[in-house]
Amino acid sequence: MKNKLLLLYLPVTLILVFGLFIPLIKMVIPTLFVEGSLSFANYAKIFGDDFSMKILYRTLSTSLITTFISIVLGLPTAFFITKSESKIKAVLTALVLFPLLTNSVIRSFIWINILGKHGTINEFLMAIKIIKEPLKLLYTDFSIIIGLTYLFLPLMIITLTGVLEHIDDEIILASNSLGASDYQTFFKVVLPIAVPGLVIGAILVFTGSFTACTTPALLGGNNSMVMSTFINQKALALGDWNGASVVSMIMIVVTLIVTVVFNMIASKLNRREVSNEG
Repeated sequence: MKNKLLLLYLPVTLILVFGLFIPLIKMVIPTLFVEGSLSFANYAKIFGDDFSMKILYRTLSTSLITTFISIVLGLPTAFFITKSESKIKAVLTALVLFPLLTNSVIRSFIWINILGKHGTINEFLMAIKIIKEPLKLLYTDFSIIIGLTYLFLPLMIITLTGVLEHIDDEIILASNSLGASDYQTFFKVVLPIAVPGLVIGAILVFTGSFTACTTPALLGGNNSMVMSTFINQKALALGDWNGASVVSMIMIVVTLIVTVVFNMIASKLNRREVSNEG
């Protein structure tokens, strides 16, 4: 029986080894050697370059802001969906999933029409005489955050919905019967239960935002370059494949660090909740 179970792991193991680990090793090794000797000069060059660090900071900040906005918008939305009637829940879930059925390029072009110089927002603000000249909304960090939030918010909502729908209504009724307001019930009862979903959703949104390429390229342009478009420039425009590998490894390490931090925060919140109950 044990041998049969091991055989079930064989396909996914082969996929991971040949599709992930071996290519990753082949990508990492050249970045660690300069003229045949072990060296971190390639990484020091990136961290010592103000332009590269500015791109890293922009990518990290936009991803974290996108994750925060997704949590703020996704948690109450998911809670509302889970407490709706079954028919309404099905409709709301379909509306949340609908953007995922559309290509990211199409969604980005929609936001170009909304945020552009002659887009919907500027035309509306000029029509009601709030502004005299169009605002620069497109090709900024703001437009990247808007596009990424629209792109990955459904993942946060769906993840939280899967967690919150398991909350028994009697728990909320018990909290209200003990004198807690809806506000207190949400933050003292619902939020602690939702922590695992928040962590998973935050990791999904952050990693997706941090590695996204199409949306930042279309909405940010050359003036708001992020790490993914930086890799594209180094590899395809400049032919610097080794430099692109270095940037890729930095992105992998940053993603792992942020994921560990998210898990540490979740563990700390869970321990605090247990201690408060004790």
